[in-house]
Amino acid sequence: MFEIKHLTKVFPDKSGKVVALQDVSTTIENGDIFGIIGMSGAGKSTLLRCLCLLEHPTEGQILLDGRDLAHLKGKDLLEARRQMGVVFQGYNLLMQKTVAENIAFPLKLSAYDKDAVNKRVAELLDLVGLADKAQSYPSQLSGGQKQRVALARALASNPQVLLCDEPTSALDPLTTKSVLELLRDINRKLGVTIIIITHELAVVKAICNRMVVIDGGRFVEQGDAETIFEHPQSDVARLLLGKEE
Repeated sequence: MFEIKHLTKVFPDKSGKVVALQDVSTTIENGDIFGIIGMSGAGKSTLLRCLCLLEHPTEGQILLDGRDLAHLKGKDLLEARRQMGVVFQGYNLLMQKTVAENIAFPLKLSAYDKDAVNKRVAELLDLVGLADKAQSYPSQLSGGQKQRVALARALASNPQVLLCDEPTSALDPLTTKSVLELLRDINRKLGVTIIIITHELAVVKAICNRMVVIDGGRFVEQGDAETIFEHPQSDVARLLLGKEE
């Protein structure tokens, strides 16, 4: 279980401070495909950086199976980060390395032996449908293929949670559909909990079983995705759904 409890993030500013997240709380069950949706500036990027521990929250807790990750340091922080795979917007692939080398990169940092690395890379290439692209470079791939490499790399260390930042924002509709089908397949086969941060309503509707709506750094609505789509309660949810009165 992944829990966010009373999470607040404040950034210093010339004029005083900027409150990017304001006392947000939710629970993400094991095996969920969980959507976090909001407009630009709503706090999605800050939330992502806090969840993957690139930013430390000002207040609150981030609990993974009851362990508070929010204020870990040193080796404990590194170990916690291995429990969370992250797919950043823009892929962040190493352009001078092959597809196989990109996937192997986090494993080599964790001192896996060569045979174990090669075996895991082959498994992941198979999973994402890129076994024939192992020796290709990112510049030779389509956007959808780059996203598949990024997903494989994020899964390399067998994380419990996969965080996806706008995973389809640069993709055409057909490629978007195939990437979402892959995410669903990963969730089903590996049992990985997936958290998708997006501004795209269609992504949440297609794949997420539960969701929150974020606006102004607050969670303004959360619950079963189908229920929110049918009966949105917040102004921003109605706006996103085109149901504003």
